[in-house]
Amino acid sequence: MSEGQAIAGLYGITDSTLLPGDALLRQSEIALRAGLGILQYRDKGGDAGRRTREATALYALCREYGALFVVNDDAELAARIRAPALHVGRDDAPLAELRRHFGSSLCIGVSCYDDLGRAERAQAEGADYVAFGAFFPSASKPDACRAPLSLLREARRRLRLPIVAIGGIDADNGGELISAGADALAVISALFGAKDVAAATRQLQALFVASHGSPTSEES
Repeated sequence: MSEGQAIAGLYGITDSTLLPGDALLRQSEIALRAGLGILQYRDKGGDAGRRTREATALYALCREYGALFVVNDDAELAARIRAPALHVGRDDAPLAELRRHFGSSLCIGVSCYDDLGRAERAQAEGADYVAFGAFFPSASKPDACRAPLSLLREARRRLRLPIVAIGGIDADNGGELISAGADALAVISALFGAKDVAAATRQLQALFVASHGSPTSEES
């Protein structure tokens, strides 16, 4: 895995609606300063130049604060800025193709929705982590398929990879996902939609302390 970063703890995902303009860098830095360990740049806009500038700036911030920077769904952007990590879904290039292109140095995560079989195939093909969800109603993806809590328990039993949970997660419901087997919680609205991003970061990170005694899982 690139840069020796573990996939564990709070995994923040940016949102252009919640973080318009200058707020993207400003609020991301606040979260990183408060202890955010993983930051994914997610932007579906068509302005490649803007996206390259934003991703480059966010990657620099992540390096400054010792966090892992992840590009969402854009292998070309990841290659252009030499990002350490890429997250892909079912509509992106096949994992085997990405591995041939990038080699083993790039950390690659795969969205597996509610499909444990997809996660097992991703593991066999060289994924660094898998993500399941949505576990709860999600404002960012209201039509996303729902994953049951039992999926995390079974995935924990059958997979050797770090497991990320996503979808409507907040400080009230995240603890049960960690207890069921999630190594990391991917959060958008409860983090970057909060009035106080630093306080939200610390509150969400505290869920891991309560569950494991530290912000990271020993199984990661």
